[in-house]
Amino acid sequence: MVSLTGGNRHDVTQLKPLVNALPAVRGRRGRPRRRPLSLYADRAYDSDPHRLFLNNRAITAHLARKGVPHGSGLGVHRWVVEQSIALLHWFRRLRTRWEIRDDIHEAFMSIACAIICYRRLTKRSFC
Repeated sequence: MVSLTGGNRHDVTQLKPLVNALPAVRGRRGRPRRRPLSLYADRAYDSDPHRLFLNNRAITAHLARKGVPHGSGLGVHRWVVEQSIALLHWFRRLRTRWEIRDDIHEAFMSIACAIICYRRLTKRSFC
């Protein structure tokens, strides 16, 4: 799922809307899941309100603690996010935002995500 916000907004403000907007996950038989089983995030999200919000939705929070030295092991999962952002930057139009209207930019982001997923599923190269 991709969400577009202003450049001057902090990521922490978008945790609750992003979790609430998750679509149903299809998979095994039965009622589809409406939430992820766990969530990995960096130190910026380490606060009691965010932990309580995730616990109320039965989501296991793997948040790096503030004031604790590095080495928690969350960097492995963080790399996936950084790789996804790097893949989006392969699309020159997303690297620098030229569109004034946010709905057009969000549409290009959705198209780019669909192309990335297609290429991953068909095992084509990214060149």
